[in-house]
Amino acid sequence: MQVLVRDNNVEQAMKALKRKLQREGVFREMKLRRAYEKPSERKVREKAEALRRARKLARKQAQRDGLLPPPKPKPPRVGAPGALRQRP
Repeated sequence: MQVLVRDNNVEQAMKALKRKLQREGVFREMKLRRAYEKPSERKVREKAEALRRARKLARKQAQRDGLLPPPKPKPPRVGAPGALRQRP
């Protein structure tokens, strides 16, 4: 994995690297490998993850087909750029 540093902006490069690592699942993998996981526990976890993915895929397909209403839009985060600030 490679991230280019432009104009000596290391902080921006670090942000980009963290985003890439997050997308690749490296942080999740590191967390799982901190402690030993028994093979039986691993099977249970992987089966649950597969079930979650299948349900999510079925839900998305049902929304596309019009069988379910589309998801409600999330309210903007408090500190997010572009979010409306409420004055006291």
